[in-house]
Amino acid sequence: MKAAKRCQTRKTTGALPSAPRRLEILSEALDPLFGQIPDKVDLFDRGISQGDTPRLWIDVVAHIVMGRDKRIYRFVQDTRFGRIVIAESHDVAAMVDAVTDYVARRLIEREHALVATPVTPPVVVEKPRRSGFWTFALGFLLGALALFGLALFASLRDL
Repeated sequence: MKAAKRCQTRKTTGALPSAPRRLEILSEALDPLFGQIPDKVDLFDRGISQGDTPRLWIDVVAHIVMGRDKRIYRFVQDTRFGRIVIAESHDVAAMVDAVTDYVARRLIEREHALVATPVTPPVVVEKPRRSGFWTFALGFLLGALALFGLALFASLRDL
């Protein structure tokens, strides 16, 4: 009896359901979309948070909040540069379309990130290692010749 009276009052006064209830209605409209997402994809965590401004969370960075007049759905995404509005509408179907586009973009981004091109390791051509003995022998020989030349020059000077 009371429920019928509330419905009649709502029809006559034009009162809308509360913001959490409107978000629940939208969440129920999104059930088929989230039913199609594979179980192995854990990008999306849908739920309604209560508080001063109730929100329907789509994933970690995107949510739907009611506008100031409590009639408009506002789909927003938090970014490094602030909050951007993805879509705004009075209509549940338009918001379902906007969320569908967002979910599709996120799934495509995920697939691109997972399908990385295989990186071939660079081919390392090792230089043949030279023996340190020949370098030592050449240095020793040049040093001995330099000493011999210095001694010869000093002895010829004395003459």
